[in-house]
Amino acid sequence: MKGKRTTILLAVVLAFSLVAVLFLTGCDGDPEVTVGSKEFTEQLILSHLTLMALEDAGIPVRDRTNLGGTEVNRRALEEGEIDIYWEYTGTAWLAIFEEDEAITDPDRAYNLVKERDAEIGLVWLDYAPFDNTYTIMMRQEHADELGIETITELGEWIIEQQEKGYEVEFATDHEFMVREDGYPALQELYGFEFDRVHDMAIGLTHVALRDRDVDAAMGFATDGKIAELELVNLEDDRGFFPVYNPAGVVREEILEEYPEIADILGEIASRLDTETMIHLNYLVDVEGYEPDEAAEEWLLEQGLISE
Repeated sequence: MKGKRTTILLAVVLAFSLVAVLFLTGCDGDPEVTVGSKEFTEQLILSHLTLMALEDAGIPVRDRTNLGGTEVNRRALEEGEIDIYWEYTGTAWLAIFEEDEAITDPDRAYNLVKERDAEIGLVWLDYAPFDNTYTIMMRQEHADELGIETITELGEWIIEQQEKGYEVEFATDHEFMVREDGYPALQELYGFEFDRVHDMAIGLTHVALRDRDVDAAMGFATDGKIAELELVNLEDDRGFFPVYNPAGVVREEILEEYPEIADILGEIASRLDTETMIHLNYLVDVEGYEPDEAAEEWLLEQGLISE
């Protein structure tokens, strides 16, 4: 009787093991490709473009979008918890590899991070031509009134206000506030400091600026809300911000399993210019699309997935 119970127990364990294997690898036995992303609109769109295009090509996928910030996604990729996510060249060079030089040449930045990651089995696929660098924003009306077009001119105005006893306030998300290529280095190069810095979710910096709660705010160059909210990007006249071209970064073993991923995402990347990315972000942030809806509509328009 004891032997029979043992046999039954082993059968149950084997059955559960088989279910677990099928869950992790997909019904047909092929390994799933787990797609991660950061938590802001553009990253969500890029990840859904990836999920839909790979699935359309018959590659089993797993959705781990909206995973967190740079550090969370990078660690997950290195530890094999996700297989691919889109990273920006400038972010990798400055925040992940902790280099000091701000690189402004897209090809050089891409080649440097690609070579560095190849050493640990991470492959950078083709990068997209749009550059989602950080930007400093003001209200268009306010900037026009003060004659401010550049960050240098903003700094001069800030110093003038402080000499008169006025406080100037700034809105930023947490990552930009603390990272090496963020606010601390910006104020050092341009020689000014805001009196109050408000740390908030990235989507709220634009609203705080529009509502006159702050005088300036950080943003991203491809953000669809900038024109809608009548804001303006100031010119980075001292070349502080490096290039931030995005590319899919994939674990080498997954690319060996599915080499077609390189061509699939390369085709997507080649079509993502600045105007296109601003439009996709606009659909989500202003028109109320879900990121997967905006991604699917664009992929269908481009003929990159089937109906």
